[in-house]
Amino acid sequence: MAENKKISSVSFFNSRFTSIVSISLVLFLLGLIFLIGLLGNSLGVYVKENISFSIVLKDNQKESDIKAIQKSLDQLPYIKSTEYISKEQAAKELEEELGENPETFLGFNPLQASIEVKLHSEYANPDSLIFIEKQIKEYTSVSDLLYRKDMMQMVNDNMKRLGIILLGLAAILIMISFVLISNTIRLLIYSKRFLIHTMKLVGATSGFIRRPFIWYNVVSGIMASFLAILMITGALYYLQNELNGFIYLIDIEVLLLVYGVMLFLGIFLSVIATFFAVNKYLRMGVDKLYYI
Repeated sequence: MAENKKISSVSFFNSRFTSIVSISLVLFLLGLIFLIGLLGNSLGVYVKENISFSIVLKDNQKESDIKAIQKSLDQLPYIKSTEYISKEQAAKELEEELGENPETFLGFNPLQASIEVKLHSEYANPDSLIFIEKQIKEYTSVSDLLYRKDMMQMVNDNMKRLGIILLGLAAILIMISFVLISNTIRLLIYSKRFLIHTMKLVGATSGFIRRPFIWYNVVSGIMASFLAILMITGALYYLQNELNGFIYLIDIEVLLLVYGVMLFLGIFLSVIATFFAVNKYLRMGVDKLYYI
């Protein structure tokens, strides 16, 4: 008797452990998709806010006029930051790139002073730039405005494409997750199908029968969620060691949001899967229990 009890306990532990590991692997994949999506958004904001364009100034501008223009630009709602680059500084930067000072063979500095401008991410798109370009060119000291329209268009197109792909992957993975978790839980409840039938015979209600199975799998879902969270944390730690500075791309609030979603899905999917699995055996006649 003691030997049978021991074997039963080991079997129970193995089945629960297998269930928790299976669910945690599914949640780990879901967490990665959500994290990549949120990181992609943060990376998109970072890239957009670091694409600058140049406001080329007319020659012989006074220092006070340039500072006034720069101060005026800084107050505009769509501009994140500005940096004044003098003719001499521009020539020095060009010399570093070409390895030769343009004044050496031209006899004069052909470059013009400019103000490098970076926009807030929500304005870094071709449509907004048409309006921004028109407004900035109204300044009398501005000669021209130079920017890579094709690059901004490419960044926006790639971000939209990435968002659609990740959304599709998340939807597919959630459906696959539900099927896998449902099958895992159904296998656990399968061994209790005769117990469910016996409880029905003694007059137990459907809600009373379902309750212990739901609570059991809620606990399993919570344990699986925490295991998946540990796996995500380990993966991030590994990436930080491999890619120095990677951790700075992750906002702690974003990470906590992903962890919260994983915990919620671990509980929610387990409850839904348990509900349908138990209902299957509640509706099944005793003769069919022997042939499934």
